[in-house]
Amino acid sequence: MALYSFRLYCQRIDHTRNMARYYALSIQPTLFGEAAVVRCWGRIGKRGGEKSEVFASEMDAAVHFLELARRKRAKGYKPVGNCGNPPRSPTFSALRPRQRVERLAEIPDQP
Repeated sequence: MALYSFRLYCQRIDHTRNMARYYALSIQPTLFGEAAVVRCWGRIGKRGGEKSEVFASEMDAAVHFLELARRKRAKGYKPVGNCGNPPRSPTFSALRPRQRVERLAEIPDQP
């Protein structure tokens, strides 16, 4: 079962290009105890595409999740709201994906 919640919702809006896109990422457990990275995308207000990728461990899924999030941020997508993820810090943002996941394991549970 998942130790942490991995969810991200981003938008990329450019009025000069008539662009209004969304991209959502999450890690969800499968029926067989694996972890699936689920991504949804499309034009804001319209039904878009969806793709799921299954990983044997939550660590592998988290590394893939963070890499996909990094690519979208590089293309100009901006996170909208807080999806319950840990707070951002300069140290956390500078780490590579696998280091971030290992660092998340050190964060104590909140009461």
